[in-house]
Amino acid sequence: MNRTRLLTTMAAFIAIGTIGSQLLWFPAGVAKAYPVQHTVNVMAAVILGPGPAVIIAFMIGLLRNMLGFGTLIAFPGGMIGAFLAGFLFRKFGKPFWAAIGEVFGTGIIGSLFSVPFAKIILGSSVGALFFMPSFLISSITGACIALFIVSRVTIDKHIKI
Repeated sequence: MNRTRLLTTMAAFIAIGTIGSQLLWFPAGVAKAYPVQHTVNVMAAVILGPGPAVIIAFMIGLLRNMLGFGTLIAFPGGMIGAFLAGFLFRKFGKPFWAAIGEVFGTGIIGSLFSVPFAKIILGSSVGALFFMPSFLISSITGACIALFIVSRVTIDKHIKI
């Protein structure tokens, strides 16, 4: 994939993730669930790989925070989930494993990483299980949406995206 096409695809994913987060969300425990972020993470991991997926997750988190409808907790969950989704897809070659990587990376590792992150940056001391239910609900929902979309879209291996 040439550089211009890569950057354009990344920009499209960033726009979808940023705008989609405001269109599709629901309350999940102590936080709001934004499944579009996780859908974008899985799709970017499958189409572009782990590096671009992490950059996309970071940019979506940054834009959501700059626009006032995101929190700093979006960074660790989104970026760890995107990386693990890309890594597992690259290792096993199946979108299912990208979805598993997103759920485990965001729902488990990201939620655990958010505890010290919240303590240091936000000044909030909460327990390890405080973020996990919300992160899991959001990431499972987004991963399922991504699997549905990816299963309906066939990509010819001879065509460069």
